Amino acid sequence: MPVRRQPLLIAGVTSHVWPSGGRHHWPSGEASDVQTHERGHLVYAASGVLAVHTERGTSIVPANRVAWTPAGATHYHRAHGDTDMRIVFLAPSLARRLPHQPAVFLASALAREVLLALTGPGNYDESAPDDTGYSASARSRLHRVLVDELREAHERTLHLPEPRDDRLQAIARMLQETPADNATLAELGKRIGAGSRTLSRLFHDELGMTFYEWRTQLRIYHALVLLAEGHDATHTSNACGWANPSSFIAAFSNVIGTTPGRYRGRRAIPHVSPPPTVVTSRVEATGVTSPSRARAEDGTSIVSARRHDRTPRLPEPSIWNGDPLATAVPAGRRVATWPRRDADDHPDAATGRISLP
Repeated sequence: MPVRRQPLLIAGVTSHVWPSGGRHHWPSGEASDVQTHERGHLVYAASGVLAVHTERGTSIVPANRVAWTPAGATHYHRAHGDTDMRIVFLAPSLARRLPHQPAVFLASALAREVLLALTGPGNYDESAPDDTGYSASARSRLHRVLVDELREAHERTLHLPEPRDDRLQAIARMLQETPADNATLAELGKRIGAGSRTLSRLFHDELGMTFYEWRTQLRIYHALVLLAEGHDATHTSNACGWANPSSFIAAFSNVIGTTPGRYRGRRAIPHVSPPPTVVTSRVEATGVTSPSRARAEDGTSIVSARRHDRTPRLPEPSIWNGDPLATAVPAGRRVATWPRRDADDHPDAATGRISLP
C-alpha cells in the first residue's frame, strides 16, 4: 500500500503527493513553482487544461493528451479552467522507454483509466476502502501497461516552441497578447523592423515550423484555455482570430482530433439527455406504406412512430456527423425531436422547425 500523506492546503488549491504520484486540484490560473524531479513523470488533466512550460517551450495538455517530462527537465505547470491534475512518476527502467525530451501523447481510453486508477483516492484518502489501493506489484504492472500504451500511441505534440531570437520573441509577445491579430508575417515584420524572408527563415530554422503553423498552434492553445473557462465555439472562434466558427472547428478538429463541442462534452459532467420535445405533425396524407423522410431544419434528430397504436419507443439521442437522422412519419402521428449534444459545432443550428418534403 502507498504511504498516504496529508494534503497540502493553499487558498483554492488541494494537493496530495505520495511516493509514486500525486493529485492536485487547482483553480484557473494557478501555477506551480519552477522545479525539476529525479524521476520522469506523466501528467494528465482529468478536467481543465494544463500548460507544461519547459526551456523548449510550452506543451498543451487537454483532456485527451498525456504529457511526459523526463527526469532533470526544468519545468512548471499552469492550470486553465478548474483543473484536476494527475501525476505518475516512473522508475528509470520504464522512463528509458519514453522520449528523452518532453513529449505529449494521445491518450487512449485504457491509458486514461490506468492514470485515473493509479491516482485515485486509495492513495491519499484515509477514509477510502482498503481495496481501492494497489499493492507494489500491481502498481508496477499498471505502470508497464501505461508505458506500453503510450509507446503504441501516436505522439500528438501540442507544442508551442519558445523563440530565442529577439525578433521572433517580439512577434510572439504581440500575438500572445492578441491572438486574433490577422496581420501577415510581412506586416508584423514592418512593426519590428525585419523583413518577411528573414523572419520566415528564422521560424523554420529555430522553431522547426512555418509562421502560419506556429500561429495556428498558438491559437489552438488560446482556444483550449477559453473552452476550459466555459466559452462556446462562436466566442472562442472570434477571440482567437478565425474568420468564422466553421473554420475554427475544422482547424481545432485537425489538431485536437475532435470537435470543440465534443471536447467540451468530454470535460463536462456526464450529459443527461433532456426529455424530448413533442410536436404534432401536420401530414395530410392518409397512411404511410413506404418510408417518407422527415427532416429538422435545425439539425436535430427525428424519430417517429409507426402506424400501429403502441406508444412510440424513443431511442437515446445520437451525435451525427452528417445529415440528421430521418425516418418514416405516418399520417397524423407525432414527431419527437431534441437538441443535438454537439450544438457548439453547429452554431447556426440553435433553433428551427420541422418540415416535411
